[in-house]
Amino acid sequence: MNRVVEILAPAGSMECLQAAIAAGADAVYLGGTRFGARAYAQNLSEEDMVQAIEYVHIHRRKIYMTVNTLLKDREMEELYAYLLPYYRAGLDGVIVQDIGVVKYIREHFPEMPVHASTQMTITNTLGADHLKQYGITRVVPARELSLGEIRDMKRQTGLEMECFVHGALCYCYSGQCLLSSMIGGRSGNRGQCAQPCRLPYQIDGKKPADLMSLKDLCTIDILPELIDAGVDSFKIEGRMKQPEYVYTVVKMYRKYADHYLKLQKEGKDRSAYRVSEADKRELLAAYQRRGYCEGYYHQHNGRDMISLKRPKNAKDGNTEEKPWQDIKVQEKINGILTFSVGKRAKLTVSYGNITVECTGQEVQEAQKQPLDPKRIEKQMRKTGNTEFVFERLKIHTEGNVFLPMQALNELRREGIKELTEKIQMQYRREEADCETETKKTVEKNSTGKECSISASVQSKAQLEAAVNSGVRCVYLDEEIEFERENGVQYFLAMPYIFRERTIRRYERMYAKIEEKYDGILIRNWESYEWLRQHAYQKEIRSDYNLYIFNQKAKEELKDLGIGQGTAPVELNDRELAELGIGEQAFIAYGYQPVMVSAGCIKKTSASCDGKGGVLTISDRYQKEFTVRCYCRDCYNVMYNSAPLFLADKAEEIRKLMPAQIRLDFTVENKEQVREICKIYMNAFTEGKKMEPQIREYTRGHFKRGVK
Repeated sequence: MNRVVEILAPAGSMECLQAAIAAGADAVYLGGTRFGARAYAQNLSEEDMVQAIEYVHIHRRKIYMTVNTLLKDREMEELYAYLLPYYRAGLDGVIVQDIGVVKYIREHFPEMPVHASTQMTITNTLGADHLKQYGITRVVPARELSLGEIRDMKRQTGLEMECFVHGALCYCYSGQCLLSSMIGGRSGNRGQCAQPCRLPYQIDGKKPADLMSLKDLCTIDILPELIDAGVDSFKIEGRMKQPEYVYTVVKMYRKYADHYLKLQKEGKDRSAYRVSEADKRELLAAYQRRGYCEGYYHQHNGRDMISLKRPKNAKDGNTEEKPWQDIKVQEKINGILTFSVGKRAKLTVSYGNITVECTGQEVQEAQKQPLDPKRIEKQMRKTGNTEFVFERLKIHTEGNVFLPMQALNELRREGIKELTEKIQMQYRREEADCETETKKTVEKNSTGKECSISASVQSKAQLEAAVNSGVRCVYLDEEIEFERENGVQYFLAMPYIFRERTIRRYERMYAKIEEKYDGILIRNWESYEWLRQHAYQKEIRSDYNLYIFNQKAKEELKDLGIGQGTAPVELNDRELAELGIGEQAFIAYGYQPVMVSAGCIKKTSASCDGKGGVLTISDRYQKEFTVRCYCRDCYNVMYNSAPLFLADKAEEIRKLMPAQIRLDFTVENKEQVREICKIYMNAFTEGKKMEPQIREYTRGHFKRGVK
């Protein structure tokens, strides 16, 4: 078994990149000046990024760039010029969240490998299979997956699996978090998360605790299990961290990955694998904030994964020592130097299968003391701060030869320069497709009539109140039973997370689903692929979290046969007008989901009875957030502390001509549902001016949007 495991290091700066290479990283991932999910890292300028690509390639390593935010249309128009210099320089791959960006890159940069970011929330083979059609070669699955799920995904799809092995963990499924966005306008989907989940929250009058602050991930002890599960790339989190951290963590994972692979070659099993206590102490001391856990690889959630209180000795691992600077990373080259009187000096340099040949000044006949081969060799080996060092250097001289030392230096420099250029030429690409226009198809409401009002409900009482109030399209969870009313459409709202246990249940229900509902609302790519594989014939609609931030994404969902999308909740009215939401639902009321997590607040604060239900947590300002526990599928949804209310903005919303106005009901009772429906019916169908009649509400991003 000749497995190769990639150690993938974060590089928030050029210094971090150099530290990673010195420590033995096979690849680095980093962000440019735009479109990366760490907007507050140092990030590299275009010039520095190109230099980084060239530097990494000289050392036969790889470099991946993050383009893992959601892009607005005006940014899509700038994406080509942004990526082009990196594409030309030979960038080894881009890490992407936005399905529109995936399509764009595949069309305009066909030779560029695309990796699916963990922000795409891929949780099983169904989602990974769906992405294969776009030519995606690697998936960074959701951090919440078990080793078994990763093993199955790898075996069944053949795609490369890139999994986090060390560093900070998000409480929310990546790509499903709007908490920072809704509270303070700093969107995680735009690389600006303010991490409000790390703050203390209170439940049932108990003492405030950091209920959603996960310990950091450390998998050094279970590294053999990850390798055996088929993980191809060990990803270290930390683009905001210091070079000292990067160097230490990479060094340890490099050492122990190689150690286990060596044990395998020797025919030994996992029982022979040990991590020394000294190495473990050094690794954990590199960054101490919340303590460490082994993540979700062996458990789905639990109190022991949470750092309820920040340790007093928390530190970031910064020291004055910079050990990587004492390590000169130079590639071994071979050279042949030929001197013959009356001919130009000739230097042949080889690096792997690459060979260059260059000539210098004409060799003179020595008048006094000829050049000694040992002296020539000593001078030629002075490669200094270049990326190379001679391993073997043969000197051939014919006659009493002489050249000034300066001429030798020039010949060496020219040889290394030409070798460097030839190495980099292997990675460089020709001009990409220069078509940069973004096709804009801004739809108008096809009927020319007032948009209809729909409702999403979570209880039978809410359903009955909405239908009795005149709502003619409802989205409801599977457990809500209903008697069909004439003229009402019933759409099944599928789960936010569609993992194996949920899939098994839905397989048993499929015939009933197909018969009972008029269509389905999906919230992830797994659900779409599941329906496609069943040849589902009724209408499929998508929720807001299958993000439609740009024309490309909108076109793609339409091409997939998704009849109606949902307008993104992080775009403002001007951006929605530019996007065109004539075939999309617009959410105009409701407590919006701000987090979807595998973590269970019930289990963290007390114990989980497995019966589902809701609970309330409050922040340091005594704002209350409802959390619904979906125990059947073992995930939680946390809702914003105040409902979105836009009934008084009906005239402005109508100008956007959405296909549907949607009211999302969560904790409202029957009377509240009736009242809200009445307000919105009056505003949108009667044209009445309605003022807010609830004490506390939010406008969401309808006016402010996100940066």
